Amino acid sequence: MLPLDKLDALVRRFDSIEAEMAHGNPDGATLIGLSRERSELEPIVEAVLDWRKMRSEVNDLRTMSEDSATDSEMRDLARAEYDELVGKLEEAEQNLRLLLLPKDAADERGIILEVRAGTGGDEAALFAGDLFRMYERYAQGQGWTVEVLSASEGTAGGFKEIIGSVSGRGVYAKLKFESGVHRVQRVPSTETQGRIHTSAATVAVLPEAEEVDIDIRDADLRIDVYRAQGAGGQHVNKTESAVRITHIPSGVVVAVQDERSQHKNKARAMSMLRARLFDQQREALDSARAADRKGQVGSGDRSERIRTYNFPQGRITDHRIGLTLYNLPEIIEGTGLGQVVDALVAEHQARLLAAEEAG
Repeated sequence: MLPLDKLDALVRRFDSIEAEMAHGNPDGATLIGLSRERSELEPIVEAVLDWRKMRSEVNDLRTMSEDSATDSEMRDLARAEYDELVGKLEEAEQNLRLLLLPKDAADERGIILEVRAGTGGDEAALFAGDLFRMYERYAQGQGWTVEVLSASEGTAGGFKEIIGSVSGRGVYAKLKFESGVHRVQRVPSTETQGRIHTSAATVAVLPEAEEVDIDIRDADLRIDVYRAQGAGGQHVNKTESAVRITHIPSGVVVAVQDERSQHKNKARAMSMLRARLFDQQREALDSARAADRKGQVGSGDRSERIRTYNFPQGRITDHRIGLTLYNLPEIIEGTGLGQVVDALVAEHQARLLAAEEAG
């Protein structure tokens, strides 16, 4: 049963926001807040109005099909239409239940994506590169923007570490379950005996933090500048453009050397630092969310193996939800990753719905 009082209240609030934005002359900050709330409410209100209209049509068809004064042919048509519309009404109700589920405040944000080679040497670095490209292509298909913030290349290709930002609407909502250890099983190109090697890479997905989220005092920072270095340690430019920032209270260290501009590198490093501190703060202040997430799709802890990519069998398995697919080439190319992402989101929603109904 849908919470009718809550639906009515949401529609009233949406109408109130529209009226205030049109005639209330709010200041800049208030207008931004109202616009954000309106965009969050709009899909819910549209779904409520569609559901109400459909429910009214179902009631009218039921009345018509049961009215003995109605022509028998019309009653038969009404019954057939009624049966079809009842199914659509049930779908609309389910969609509304999903829209009403509690949201993670960070779901609509972009992310800082960190991929690091784990066990497996050169093969792990190559796999880390494959993973980052997978996310990059998936993001492009979603209309998001990807920017590499920092990268350390492997000796045989790939990356020991690569960090990027993914900007767009709803990025964290879709990619937040990617955090954890990803394992690959395949035959390396250098393997002459055809033996399968197992390697791993870790993925961390951090919601991007805004300046209002985290108060970082200048006195808490140690900023070092140095000359950027390439492979083998040689200097790649003659100016001290690389930036390393240490947040003294937490011990978090970030470094960026990709840009030739020290100013741009500092801005990127601050963005990364803010995201890491924001992630720490969210974990510390919201342990209930962390426990809930662990019960839903695994904790996403960096030490937890969440997925296996088996190339000889063309198989990918997500161990948290028992999902196995046999289209690994499409998934690693990014075009098929949506199947995994959507399954994880659906499982998350199903468990939230079960918890709501139990409550």
